[in-house]
Amino acid sequence: MEASRQPGVEDQEHEAPIVVRGLQKAFGSQRVLNGVDLSARKGETVAVLGRSGTGKSVLLKLLIALEQPDAGSIRIRGQEITALERGELNRLRIRMGFLFQQGALYDSLTVGQNVEFPLRRHAKLSDAERRRKVQDLLSQVGMERDSGKMPSQISGGMQKRVGLARALALEPEILLLDEPTAGLDPITATEIGRLILELQEKRKITCIVVTHDIHGAKTFCDRMVFLEEGRVSLDGTFEELKKSRNSFLIEFLRDAA
Repeated sequence: MEASRQPGVEDQEHEAPIVVRGLQKAFGSQRVLNGVDLSARKGETVAVLGRSGTGKSVLLKLLIALEQPDAGSIRIRGQEITALERGELNRLRIRMGFLFQQGALYDSLTVGQNVEFPLRRHAKLSDAERRRKVQDLLSQVGMERDSGKMPSQISGGMQKRVGLARALALEPEILLLDEPTAGLDPITATEIGRLILELQEKRKITCIVVTHDIHGAKTFCDRMVFLEEGRVSLDGTFEELKKSRNSFLIEFLRDAA
């Protein structure tokens, strides 16, 4: 790698909430990931960058076990998730929040009901406590006045806000975000990025963010990794990556310089 890891990361890996080693994944003859090494420390936000089709979203699905790796190790909160039974995996997932690229709200549920959904399934709260929790979550993302609306009645940016509130409902220690600002106008994208930063700073959540939004990543991420040919080719801060002589990365980072 051209950029070095943050000092002390390897010494602290046994404490890191996310540690990936030698991760491989192929779909038929197409090898998407070919030995990915990645870690994220407690409270750290790491952006995953790269060309389209380099396996960024696949990596997130592997981290939450929506896909299974062909080889390699994935340790989440000290547990090797590739070896977990379904019940153990489900208990671990409760400690993780996931924001899908399109928000993935349930069309038949209101905004409030979408946020309430994980609370009904996994939290022992009274009806009144759930209502207060939902309103608090919606307030954190600026959607408290839209609780009764259906997903079809709100914009794409608002849907992502609701998706983020739902991802935070069970107070996760780890948050995985797939293109949180994709398809949004610059103002809304900036608002979402600022929201992620504020929530991360307040809650000290460990975050992995897959994004093409280099300007946003520069704002709300502590570190960036660059996927190339199925591996992490660069790993460092924005300033460290700017020193790279990788021609594609130079172009990729230019807009955020």
